[in-house]
Amino acid sequence: MKRLFLSAAALALAAAAPVHAAPVKPAPPAGAAAPTAADAKAFIDRASRELEAASIFAAHADWVQETYITVDTNILTAKAGADANALSVTFAKEAAKFDHVQVDPVTRRQLTLLKIANQLPAPDRPGAAQEEGDIEARLSTLYSTGTATIDGKVLHLDELDDAIATVRDPAKSKDIWEKWHAIATPMKGDYVKLTALLNEGAQGLGYRDAGALWRAGYDMTPDQFAALTDKLWSQVKPFYVDLHCYVRSRLNQKYGDAVQPKTGPIRADLLGNMWAQEWGNIYDEVAPTGGPGLGYDLTKQLEAKAYDPVKMVKTAENFYISLGFDPWPKTFWERSMIVRPRDREVQCHASAWDVDNKDDLRLKACVHVNADDFFTVHHELGHNLYQRAYNKQPFLFENGANDGFHEAIGDFAGLNALTPGYLKQLGLIDKVPGDEADIPYLLKVAMDGVAFLPFGLLVDKWRWEVFSGQVTPADYNKAWWDLKLKYQGVVPPGPRPADAFDPGAKNHIATSVPYARYFLARIYEYQFYRAACREAGWKGPLNRCSVYGNKAVGAKFAKMLEMGQSKPWPEALAAFTGESDIDATAIADYFAPLDRWLKEQNKGQQCGWDETMLKPARS
Repeated sequence: MKRLFLSAAALALAAAAPVHAAPVKPAPPAGAAAPTAADAKAFIDRASRELEAASIFAAHADWVQETYITVDTNILTAKAGADANALSVTFAKEAAKFDHVQVDPVTRRQLTLLKIANQLPAPDRPGAAQEEGDIEARLSTLYSTGTATIDGKVLHLDELDDAIATVRDPAKSKDIWEKWHAIATPMKGDYVKLTALLNEGAQGLGYRDAGALWRAGYDMTPDQFAALTDKLWSQVKPFYVDLHCYVRSRLNQKYGDAVQPKTGPIRADLLGNMWAQEWGNIYDEVAPTGGPGLGYDLTKQLEAKAYDPVKMVKTAENFYISLGFDPWPKTFWERSMIVRPRDREVQCHASAWDVDNKDDLRLKACVHVNADDFFTVHHELGHNLYQRAYNKQPFLFENGANDGFHEAIGDFAGLNALTPGYLKQLGLIDKVPGDEADIPYLLKVAMDGVAFLPFGLLVDKWRWEVFSGQVTPADYNKAWWDLKLKYQGVVPPGPRPADAFDPGAKNHIATSVPYARYFLARIYEYQFYRAACREAGWKGPLNRCSVYGNKAVGAKFAKMLEMGQSKPWPEALAAFTGESDIDATAIADYFAPLDRWLKEQNKGQQCGWDETMLKPARS
């Protein structure tokens, strides 16, 4: 499904029960006819039928809008979204009527999930759902149709991504970065209105604000979840600081003090990514010197082996088939959007869809033949795999164990997709490099996987502060850059305009997709990978393990996937890993050789940065 109760995400994922939902409502007044367990079951059956029908219709409307953006498709998706949103809010409030009814555990779980599933609830008043849907459609369209003129050419985001990934002229990277971020300026007024609507909707369900609602689905209170993310960040931050220190030093060597100082934060546009969220595109600038290096360039190997976008996707499908899973249905190849059409505006941000909640799997992407998209197609088909695996569950359980799981499934496959052993199995490289290539390989992986972690955390940190009122509209941009500095240690390439709304230049802000899932997923990813390699009997370094073709791993993996959201996430995690808690030590295990090497390289450097400096976001 595209949405579950109107999250604007490609996968709107509620969390596993038992969860801390809205505050318990008072018991029915004396003398009133109390609802019964039979009433609760009948309500669940009715809600499931109506919500599934609404979600399928909304998914079809969304698919058309994202693959054929016009005034008319915007109206259709806004209407479908508003109707489904209003329905989900109604059912969430009805579910609270059964808070004091003794029901079986399965029914209780479904009731609880109903109360927290809609992470973009509209206020329960006439016209509010439509207003919210209209704003969501406008913001999505502004993002999807955004362009920038570079060297006389009008470029879309996917083309701008390619440009900033390869340009090595600081003046040009600054120009690309600033022009893309300018597309978000018109979003701010609508974003302020949307925030108010989401807060009003969340308060109607019993939460203090929308951020508290978003944090309510992790088997703990919203405040406990926020504390958990801080704890996980504290476990991985020292390694990130080592990586940041090394990369900053190499950028200083290339560009000089005037562009990139030896100390302090890194200039964001120099990192080869529009949001400085992943740094692998500048690996060539920071690669270890004096050794044999990685030994291959995956993008060039894909080109040399005549890969095209469809072959990229077929290769990802074959990875899952090799683990024992069924091929994707014929309709996947007929209905997916794999390349950007030339005749219309589309939303190119890659996403995986199960339109009918059963087998209408689809990929929506503008695939390019490069290493990044080789990872991406493995990742997105991981979503499809999960969607199909749990499609026999009751509707309310057709979801990931928690939202981080859905992302981690694909990340786990994407991590395997980059291993030299897998590339050798595919014939993309002739031989697996020796041990001397481990440091270059781990550095390249870390520049995406580990560099992402602080960004994965700060996006929702910003929104939680916005939703709570801690950050007011006048300070939206300043607060964004304060968090970018605190967590990532990056700053913009120059002063930001007074009217800048840089958060909106990120898809997940413009389309209101919760982001903490991605932070969790990067941690689960390595936990899943370590467990898979143990199941495969791998004894060597984790970075050299490939589980391609291992059906025993696939069988155990399937047990976790098929559970969907029917059990608390620790039970799902244990089904595959044997561990019942999220554990960042797998990251330390995977990157241990690299961290030792980075510490050696950083000797004499002043690592870290001042997290309270006031330079960012000043005009």
